[in-house]
Amino acid sequence: MNAALWYAFAKSLHLIGMASWMAGMFYLVRVMVYHAMALEREEPTRSTLAEQYAAMEWKAYNIILRPAIVITWTFGVVMLFIQPAWLQEGWFHLKLALLVLLSGYTHSLKKHIRQLEAGVSRFNHVHYRALNEVPTIFLVAIVFLAVFKARIHYAALFIGLAVFTGLIAWGIRKANRKP
Repeated sequence: MNAALWYAFAKSLHLIGMASWMAGMFYLVRVMVYHAMALEREEPTRSTLAEQYAAMEWKAYNIILRPAIVITWTFGVVMLFIQPAWLQEGWFHLKLALLVLLSGYTHSLKKHIRQLEAGVSRFNHVHYRALNEVPTIFLVAIVFLAVFKARIHYAALFIGLAVFTGLIAWGIRKANRKP
């Protein structure tokens, strides 16, 4: 295969990994929302639901997220071997920094699973609803960087992300107000 075909193959798998990673995070943290809500219930419902949600969380983390992260990073590195010039570009440095932060965020979800499983999470369901939006913000920034590359206007990107984040926060707050 020539370099263009290898690149298309690697990019396809990179995008599949990224889509799976995002889906896994949205699913996992949504289950955490329900888990946190279950912890507010009375026994025996509380224990039954908490056990089921913990099992679902660990499966999502281990079966969806871990492989998706490996696929995303592996084929991203393959693309870099084919396009090493990106290592010299500012948009790529920002994208890479966001990916490292997103990887750290994903890894931190294990701590939340453990806390929910032990019934000692400091977060309630509203906090987990907010955590569920974190990947969306990263996704928007990373996609714009990957699509526009060096043509990206950083001020517009940051202003757009700030407005987008504000709208998400407003929506969460409005949706979770008690009547």
